[in-house]
Amino acid sequence: MKQGNIKISSENMMPIIKKWLYSDKDIFLREIVANGADAITKYKKLVSMGQAAETEGEEYCIKISVDKDAKTLTVEDNGIGMTEEEVEKYITQIAFSGASDFLAKYEKAGGDGIIGHFGLGFYSAYMVSENVEIITKSYDGSPAVHWQSDGNKTYTVEESDKSDRGTKIIMHISADESEFLNESTIKDLVKKYCSFMPYNIYVNFKGDGKDKPLNTTLPLYAKPVKDCTEEEYKEFYTNTFLDFNPPIFWVHLDMDYPFRLKGILYFPKVRNKVELERGKVKLYCNQVFVAENIKEVIPEFLMLLNGVIDCPDIPLNVSRSFLQNDKQVQRISKYITKKVADKLVSLFKNDRKKFEECWEDIANFVKFGCIKDDEFYNKVKDIIIYKDLENNYKNIREFLNLPEESEDENSDENKTAEDKKDKKPLTIYYVSDEQQQAQYVKMFRDAGLNAIKCDNFIDPHFISYLEYKSPDKLKFMRIDADVAGALKGEDKAEDSVLIDIFKNAIGDEKLTIKTQALKNSEVPAIINVDEYMRRYSEMGSFYGMSDGDVAKTMIINTSNPVVEKIKELEEEKQKFVAGYIYSLALLSFKKMTPEELDKFVGDNLKLLDNYVK
Repeated sequence: MKQGNIKISSENMMPIIKKWLYSDKDIFLREIVANGADAITKYKKLVSMGQAAETEGEEYCIKISVDKDAKTLTVEDNGIGMTEEEVEKYITQIAFSGASDFLAKYEKAGGDGIIGHFGLGFYSAYMVSENVEIITKSYDGSPAVHWQSDGNKTYTVEESDKSDRGTKIIMHISADESEFLNESTIKDLVKKYCSFMPYNIYVNFKGDGKDKPLNTTLPLYAKPVKDCTEEEYKEFYTNTFLDFNPPIFWVHLDMDYPFRLKGILYFPKVRNKVELERGKVKLYCNQVFVAENIKEVIPEFLMLLNGVIDCPDIPLNVSRSFLQNDKQVQRISKYITKKVADKLVSLFKNDRKKFEECWEDIANFVKFGCIKDDEFYNKVKDIIIYKDLENNYKNIREFLNLPEESEDENSDENKTAEDKKDKKPLTIYYVSDEQQQAQYVKMFRDAGLNAIKCDNFIDPHFISYLEYKSPDKLKFMRIDADVAGALKGEDKAEDSVLIDIFKNAIGDEKLTIKTQALKNSEVPAIINVDEYMRRYSEMGSFYGMSDGDVAKTMIINTSNPVVEKIKELEEEKQKFVAGYIYSLALLSFKKMTPEELDKFVGDNLKLLDNYVK
């Protein structure tokens, strides 16, 4: 037996391992299992090169054993194995040469994960172990080796009686980490970190033929698109994300040059149309789980989706600041965005019916993506659709009956300042609450006018974004912002007498009152608010900077028969009718306050009382 002294003390060594090596303790299992998978891959490579012989009928696999009584967790592979010299090189020297050397090697290998660096990854075991043993036998026939250390000042190396090729890591779990001696915990960790490892993984393998691996060695994203069925895509989604609502559709990613990337992004069914629910995009490196929702690799808006992405070429083991500045990572991010945009455009052009059927589920995602990513907006802007007052879906150009936009029209480079000055933006009216704004909707319909429905929480932000992108082309007005302008009838001089009657009846100094003839004679009065002042006020209210109230303008409709006769009434009745008309206008405009509603109910009771007399 060989013994050796460690040149550094446990006070120096263990803090490096336990504090700096990894952010999460449970990641140790990923590192140990990934090392085993790497060892098998190396052996298979030697077999393919004719430098090693394959044992007939042998299953390449990793076996994990949990022994609660012995307080051990064992991970065993049948990979390439190690000689005593290799154990010294990859285990002893790499860590026990000094804390500063260890840290330097760790930083060179990477930050939050060091897959493929056996010595460094191996030491993650000490995060949960008080003692660790390695029993290994090389494929070349060298004597088997038994190495062990508690990570303090000494280690031992001696021969072992292990007869078969491969490596066994025995972790003696610390008393305060006993959760890792629960079979269910280990199975959960395997499913979390190793669900797509390329070799079968068994927990507490019995060898009775009934054992089932916990992982899938050939995940669906690794298969060619042409070989994947709709049923397989849905099954993979359910198993991976435990979401039993089938996805709406998906994008299969497959790139070999200039970088390697495979994956599937799913559009989940929306549970609540007034929320943007965060999805899970799981990132893998050669089928080894790394992390979820790494925004440096995956554009932020795509994290609303569920998906799996495997990027062997991404330097996953380096700091996030490196990822932010790495050109390869930036190209990958743009590629993913382009593929999602292409899928949406293709669906819109080739299956408009299906696109419209799933629009409510994907609308918020698309709009959020446009706001967050200009390139995405430029690709999908013409497929963004809205329901009109007849519940027909149309994009902006279809709604405005405009021809398809040419590239020349689409580019501001070809437009002179004079062109932009002369061209007035087109007004698009919209409804934000069809029930509350029902009176305005009816007036629009009766006048043969149309509007789009913008009733999701993101729509106020999105229409402002569209105006920002096309200031010379579009402006949006809520249906109650300029009904007087949209439904204007014949021009008449303002009636100051009527205005005074209503001012005296209402008694609100903040309310602006005007008279105007409207096309629709049924409605005695309507309330308008300035579109942009209302938006500004609502934004302030959202951030707690205002009460959301905004100055209102009451338009008295001089085409209405009641309004035409109001001046003939005695003063008391003038005041009552004017006040009642104002209440009706308020009722169509917004939800009444308790005081406003109380007055309106009182006026109705008074009408009933007069009616039965």
